[in-house]
Amino acid sequence: MTQPTALTYRDAGVDIDAGNEVVERIKPLVRRTMRPEVLGGVGLFGGLFDVSNKYKEPVLVSGTDGVGTKLILAKQLNRHDGIGIDLVAMCVNDVLVQGAEPLFFLDYFATGKLDVETTVNVVAGIAKGCEIAGCALIGGETAEMPDMYPPGEYDLAGFTVGAVEKSKLVDSSKVREGDVLVGIASSGPHSNGYSLIRKILQRAGNPLDLDLGGVKLADALMEPTRIYVKPVLELLAKHDIHAMAHVTGGALVEKIIRVVPKEFGLEIDTSSWPLPAVFDWLQREGNVPREEMWRTFNCGVGFVLMLAPGDVAAVEADLDRLQLAHWRIGQVVKASGDERLKIG
Repeated sequence: MTQPTALTYRDAGVDIDAGNEVVERIKPLVRRTMRPEVLGGVGLFGGLFDVSNKYKEPVLVSGTDGVGTKLILAKQLNRHDGIGIDLVAMCVNDVLVQGAEPLFFLDYFATGKLDVETTVNVVAGIAKGCEIAGCALIGGETAEMPDMYPPGEYDLAGFTVGAVEKSKLVDSSKVREGDVLVGIASSGPHSNGYSLIRKILQRAGNPLDLDLGGVKLADALMEPTRIYVKPVLELLAKHDIHAMAHVTGGALVEKIIRVVPKEFGLEIDTSSWPLPAVFDWLQREGNVPREEMWRTFNCGVGFVLMLAPGDVAAVEADLDRLQLAHWRIGQVVKASGDERLKIG
């Protein structure tokens, strides 16, 4: 009887050597994100982080997210570096809403066939995002799964843990009628609405080189999500911010109202800030109804602060100093029955 041919993991489609090469190439990128609180470095079975010397009553705030179908556009354009920044941003901006400083981050990269260059570019973006946010890239997982993903495809997930002193937790309990909403500019569509964006692109003939006032459409669409962590933490150290919102999926219609107590509502004036060119193009080319724009895209506002009227000027002065564009976009009002949101 003929002996069957010996099989290896490589024969099954998994290249351990490629995985090891990725690990070696990303080590210096990961090291740049380290913080003094990280114990034991990277490479253990679990990441270790010591909060005992930094917080008296720490409340841990966790978040997880992905970047959605923006990955398809990244593959189409062969631009994979910024997508890692998106991944970090979507997670750390979420925990920031409750006043938490993101401490560490973990990533999950899954693919059918490991491409070393693509993987390193993605992880380089993740490391860059962690540097911008000030958190440590403490661990991650690269999974090569043939037959699970088609050739050239990959998916990402990110996980972060932040901490805030219990006494400084931003929990919306201070929100009052008359509070002012200050919107901070987004850097573009961030990582939301890309299934609709790709549909519009297809209808328009994929004019990715189109000039939008000095910026190519491709660049506007692939601009990484803005990371608000460091400037907002600086604001929190100086000012009494009643509530905050990260404008992601559900956009202006669903995200801001989530942090407002049920006895209150919101009035948002969409004429109070300019609609950036990329959103104007998407609305025109897709013939997207106005209401659909507000519930799908951030439309230029990526993060929102809620403040007492007397605190607004000082916060705006600091936002000017931090070179973050901002606008007074609305106010907190008494809820009127079941109708809690008015967008004008």
